[in-house]
Amino acid sequence: MKALDKFMQKMKPKADGKFPIAHAIWDGTYTFLFVPGHTNKNGVHIRDSVDLKRTMIMVVKALIPCLLFGMYNVGHQHFINIAEFSAEASGHYCNMFMDKFIFGALQVLPLVIVSYAAGLGVEFVFAAVNKHSIHEGFLVSGMLIPLIVPVDVPLWMVAVATIFAVVIGKEVFGGTGMNVLNVALVTRAFLFFAYPTKMSGDQVWINSSLEEGQTLVDGFSGATPLADAIQGGTNAIPSLMESIIGFIPGSVGETSVIAIGLGALLLIASGIGSLRIMLSMFVGGYVMGLIFNAVGGSPFLEVDAFHQLMLGGFAFGAVFMATDPVTASQTAMGKIWYGFLIGFVAILIRVANPAYPEGVMLAILLGNVFAPTIDHMVVNANIKKRLKRVKTA
Repeated sequence: MKALDKFMQKMKPKADGKFPIAHAIWDGTYTFLFVPGHTNKNGVHIRDSVDLKRTMIMVVKALIPCLLFGMYNVGHQHFINIAEFSAEASGHYCNMFMDKFIFGALQVLPLVIVSYAAGLGVEFVFAAVNKHSIHEGFLVSGMLIPLIVPVDVPLWMVAVATIFAVVIGKEVFGGTGMNVLNVALVTRAFLFFAYPTKMSGDQVWINSSLEEGQTLVDGFSGATPLADAIQGGTNAIPSLMESIIGFIPGSVGETSVIAIGLGALLLIASGIGSLRIMLSMFVGGYVMGLIFNAVGGSPFLEVDAFHQLMLGGFAFGAVFMATDPVTASQTAMGKIWYGFLIGFVAILIRVANPAYPEGVMLAILLGNVFAPTIDHMVVNANIKKRLKRVKTA
């Protein structure tokens, strides 16, 4: 690493040179590989060797189990729906292991590459124009975006949506740390509303590309369990164990609660993820599920409240999206109310709106909007309590 450090120091371009974008690219690459040697000269608020880039990398590491499982599941869903391989591929989850993983990796990695290329390209341009160092926030967003979209979404759409989200969702607010909405969810929202046929329906969640002579099995459907439940009631929903393991159609990284749980453990152990937000979001979703269970009247309303939490992107949203330290509530009590609101509204949208069976994205974006208000109310409540104690003392 010393040799690489010396080489990069020799290649360091001037910040005020003819090509400022070259310095932005060099600085972003160097600080990704090495801890930066410079320190704040005023307004120091962090006294730790672990900088923001190292924190973001820890979140990326927590996402790796979801990424790897997503790759395998993409291949698994592909082969069990091709007539030639159906019996062998679906006989056991581990059958055709390497075939499934390699196929899935070839489908998912282009999404990751395009996401990072488009997002970091925008970051480099803004860093050069505004003459500041590369903002590190997109290290996480660039990995989240491929994990929350269907595997068959066209790559050019991912690029357009990512550029839109970085520019409109973050840079116009001042960059990392100043954005109001989660960048990855802004990307998904843009895709959902701009290209709805590529983000919903029965054919977008499973890669059904066929080679010459191959055919799909009779009755092929790529619909997610939640979409099937709207049409076929609770009989269309996979069992609780199937939902937890995750060998079901869905977005690339959202189907396995086990993989998500491994990431959650790393985030909690490292102190990066907020346990308050995670738990309160599950409590909010569970309460809303219990209310629907009590009301009844349709098979979907009667789905077990705990089972609801294992379906769709609820667990992924609770661990990796709602806990975004920039767009979430900052106060201890505010985090609890913030998470509860998101969980409550997510299940409400999912069940009450048959046209949109997955409400986690909109619920978290709504929570992002209300987070400052929630913190403001918590702070004011604390001030009133302290003033009351002073008066009664």
